[in-house]
Amino acid sequence: MHYSIRHLTKFLYSNAVSESMMETRMHPRSDALQRCLTFHLSVSPRCRVFSYRDHLANHVHHFDIPAPHSQLVIVAESLVEMQPVPVVPSFLAPEAWDDLDQLVHEGDFWEMLFPSEFATPTPALEELAQTFDVRRRDDPLMVLHHLSQQIYEYFDYVPRSTEVDSPIDVALGSRKGVCQDFAHIMITLVRSKLRIPCRYVSGYLYHGESAAGSGAPDRSVASATHAWVEALIPQLGWVGFDPTNWLVASDRHIRTAVGRDYADVPPTHGIFRGRADSELTVAVRVTPSEGAFTLDQELPVPEDWSMLVEKATALPDQPPPLTRQQMMAQQQQQQHQQTSSTLP
Repeated sequence: MHYSIRHLTKFLYSNAVSESMMETRMHPRSDALQRCLTFHLSVSPRCRVFSYRDHLANHVHHFDIPAPHSQLVIVAESLVEMQPVPVVPSFLAPEAWDDLDQLVHEGDFWEMLFPSEFATPTPALEELAQTFDVRRRDDPLMVLHHLSQQIYEYFDYVPRSTEVDSPIDVALGSRKGVCQDFAHIMITLVRSKLRIPCRYVSGYLYHGESAAGSGAPDRSVASATHAWVEALIPQLGWVGFDPTNWLVASDRHIRTAVGRDYADVPPTHGIFRGRADSELTVAVRVTPSEGAFTLDQELPVPEDWSMLVEKATALPDQPPPLTRQQMMAQQQQQQHQQTSSTLP
């Protein structure tokens, strides 16, 4: 299966800022079951974009715009090939806990076992763990399946009910949140109570006919990025669980980055120089594709964004030519500077 992905991000500033520095993690990963065939990142105002891979093999693009601007637009376009995901069983053999402990002992998974910025146990989480009875029982896979279902049923999915930097206690207190909150809660429970390596996955979820045929409709919105978790399971490797939609990650889940939590893999992360408030708008579109996408497809964004996308690939504006008077004044200034420099 092929998917075309368009991810548009717009920062609008209340006053012109003098400089913006930004890094993005929007480039889909390539691994055994997923391959990014093409990727293009456009930025307006126009600038030079650099890239590298971090220690977890995530693609990171970064750029600097050292000029006044009142808005920043980032357009990421990808074509990804997805392979069918092997069927994940409902349970494993009883000795799977011993196999897991041996796997952890022989490997280097400490980053995905210890608390992290957004995945740290709190008293409210301890209460939830007791309510869910989260402990080592049966086998690792069966417990994870059940925990994903419990989070799905206990919390309501409510867009904009939390912020990107909200601690887990906000969602725990209101019993509502978004995919990021549910992923952080599950990660914290899995690490602290089950001692299973668990990591945060940032990416996209395709919503379409294939989703409708899988049972209940997806709770997450199609026009936003998505997040879920991956846990290390003996004999199976990293298995994805989507507690937002009570799903096992499939070929509809397109991975862009993995990390300890959201702090490691935000789609955009940067700063600007200036006194201004910023307003963020994001639009995502994932569509099935038989090949390369065309640039004139309809976008799920306001009409004025089409002009901004064109500006992202246009040459920078050239300054107007100097008038005769300006040239004469410039020459006189240069002569004055030369005369001053020769005086004793």
